[in-house]
Amino acid sequence: MGYLSVAIWLPIAFGTVLLAFGRDERADSARWMALVGAVVSFLVTLPLITGFDTASASLQFVEKLPWIESFKVNYHLGVDGISVWFVLLTAFITIIVVIAAWEVITDRAHQYLGAFLILSGLMIGVFAAADGLLFYVFFEATLIPMYIIIGIWGGPRRVYAAFKFFLYTLLGSLLMLIALTYLYFKAGGSFDIQTWHKMPLPMSAQTLLFFAFFAAFSVKVPMWPVHTWLPDAHVEAPTGGSVVLAAIMLKLGAYGFLRFSMPIAPDAAHEYAWLIITLSLIAVIYIGLVAMVQQDMKKLVAYSSIAHMGFVTLGFFLFNELGMAGGIVQMISHGFVSGAMFLCIGVLYDRVHSREIAAYGGVVNTMPKFVGFAVLFSMANAGLPGTAGFIGEWMVILGAVQYNFWIGALAATALIFGAAYTLWMVKRVYFGDVANDNVRELTDLNSREFVMLGILAVAVLAMGLYPKPFTDVMHVSVTELLKHVAASKIN
Repeated sequence: MGYLSVAIWLPIAFGTVLLAFGRDERADSARWMALVGAVVSFLVTLPLITGFDTASASLQFVEKLPWIESFKVNYHLGVDGISVWFVLLTAFITIIVVIAAWEVITDRAHQYLGAFLILSGLMIGVFAAADGLLFYVFFEATLIPMYIIIGIWGGPRRVYAAFKFFLYTLLGSLLMLIALTYLYFKAGGSFDIQTWHKMPLPMSAQTLLFFAFFAAFSVKVPMWPVHTWLPDAHVEAPTGGSVVLAAIMLKLGAYGFLRFSMPIAPDAAHEYAWLIITLSLIAVIYIGLVAMVQQDMKKLVAYSSIAHMGFVTLGFFLFNELGMAGGIVQMISHGFVSGAMFLCIGVLYDRVHSREIAAYGGVVNTMPKFVGFAVLFSMANAGLPGTAGFIGEWMVILGAVQYNFWIGALAATALIFGAAYTLWMVKRVYFGDVANDNVRELTDLNSREFVMLGILAVAVLAMGLYPKPFTDVMHVSVTELLKHVAASKIN
């Protein structure tokens, strides 16, 4: 069993054991088991980076075993420079989520933590799958634990939010299943994604395939106008659910564009790039304006996630290296920054039990350590140079200017809107005089919360100050993908 299989199945195994615990009296044992499972699962992913050959664009750490032999379906795994960082990011965020839940989740803690570990393994499976059917199984299976997490441990409208999340994402994926079935027969009975990349296709087929994949991946990102499930899901989800949703699950859709839409239907991708660019700019500008008027902190950060993911899809469809690499860097940095933003909101909610901006004011007077972290993450969310939030956006803006000056200028307005809604929230929540008795009675970070936010602060600053390891690993794979997408596949 290779590193990728262990990275997928080890957290699933730990999660399954946790589900079997069954009683709240064993909650402490469940927490420690979850932490051990998350840390060991992360350590298993480290050799993927230390042993990664940055000079190769082909899949590495490949594992291939027959799965459903009669239909030539294989258990086929592998990562390249585009996907390898997301395997590490998923395992890393899972550790943070386990620490975040330590004292907060008291009801059925074993099931809560078990669901996250199983979800972690399934999401790594999405990034590692090199077989179309295997990808689809992992892609759809991720819905189940997240549906349970929102539906059981969420807020007052959790059932509505969980159903909306499930239905939106499931319906989009049904068209993808039809596309995968077509490609299977077109390839002579093969689900191998690399084979599909090389297969010539007429323009009519490419167009239908492109929009079938677009239906699945645009909902997952989510792109405007199919974004409405996300604010509801974020607001109702428990803190850990919001962190994983923003940091990892949104990336599954963006990753799908790179693995399926663009290399399988390159002519259609070029033909309809204008549509993706337009929808991305609407997300960047319009959703940024929507974020400005939010009164709920979680809703504000949820809308800012949609705006930031608009940068990702914009970068991909510029078809230049700065844009595409910038989009991938933005996905990674958004994982750190959005996760940290939701954790900060969770820290306040655990104390005051309100997410309303109006319920706070002058938090810096009672929680100075916390506000230090919160302001750092807010600045990163606004794209401050020196933080992870700046690198990807800057690269995408440069790529957009290279593509078309006016598209670059429109994209750059996101930095203005991002600063506006983020600083507006920071000013009202953290600074000024103490607003009420709830704020006056706040206690600063405990050691668990300090470690949790401290780890993310290091990640945000390290990536912002020295992004070279990230860009070096993806460079050859991005160049190869752009070369592939530039060549017509019309037969």
